[in-house]
Amino acid sequence: MKNIKFLAAIISIISLFLLAACGSNNDEKAETNNDKNTAGDTGYTVEHAMGSTTIKETPKKVVILTNEGTEALLALGVKPVGAVKSWTGDPWYPHIADELTDVQVVGTESEVNVEAIAGLQPDLIIGNKMRQEKIYEQLSKIAPTVFAETLRGDWQENFDLYAKALNKEEEGKKVIDDYKQRIADLKEKLGDKVNQEISMVRFMAGDVRIYHKDTFSGVILDQIGFARPESQNVDDFAETNATKERIPAMDGDVLFYFTYETGDGEASTLEKEWINDPLFKNLNVVKEGNIQKVDDIIWNTAGGVKAANLMLDDIEKFFLK
Repeated sequence: MKNIKFLAAIISIISLFLLAACGSNNDEKAETNNDKNTAGDTGYTVEHAMGSTTIKETPKKVVILTNEGTEALLALGVKPVGAVKSWTGDPWYPHIADELTDVQVVGTESEVNVEAIAGLQPDLIIGNKMRQEKIYEQLSKIAPTVFAETLRGDWQENFDLYAKALNKEEEGKKVIDDYKQRIADLKEKLGDKVNQEISMVRFMAGDVRIYHKDTFSGVILDQIGFARPESQNVDDFAETNATKERIPAMDGDVLFYFTYETGDGEASTLEKEWINDPLFKNLNVVKEGNIQKVDDIIWNTAGGVKAANLMLDDIEKFFLK
């Protein structure tokens, strides 16, 4: 009997130790979970053109202040609550209009309506230093604000920043990977055709431009591997205010031209004047019939990922028709 009582006492003591150990483990797990929750609550920090911005959680109400940024958001599955008006369109470019129903216009890239943005009570504002540096502090008082540096050249640099600001880096990686695969597939299909020199000209009201490599379409042509005429094969933006004496510099194996028409007819009139000029008609590329008018929105003005893919469609149709 004594042995039985002694054994029961031992079992009771062991049970108490086991319960204490379990309680300790549970406390440790709870502390670990609390630590994780605290870390999540601190949000994430994005380095950008104006410094660094901490965003507490994945944004749900986003205002975007550039046209190419609007395309980036849509490609990442984010419909903004507010966006700047497209440069042409009423109020959006045709290729994205269906995706922007009920989105509020908050001015233009160069004239942002700060009051309209404040009224939307966003939890993230994305803008651009080149366009909106002067109002950055105002915007930062409304919501966390992230600015890209510039709007020229490689749209992918801004896209990566936007994906980070939206806490959608994985989704962003897939968009870029899909685009790169399209480039690779197109290069393979084109073969030796990429050795052709591609010339690009833009007509605007009061201005004719010969486009170089550091442009939206110039970067895409370079990614595909196309050659450029010697005078255009430079890493800057464009030759602006070209005179008719510069028409010979527009020659190439293929000439793409696009016209920024705002509705007053001035750019279209200028285009016709130049296209019908004897010097222009004497270009080898014109005489050989390798000249093609393309959409200014897609090849230049929109400047985003959706336009980039549509430009690839145009190139594929032209060279592989």
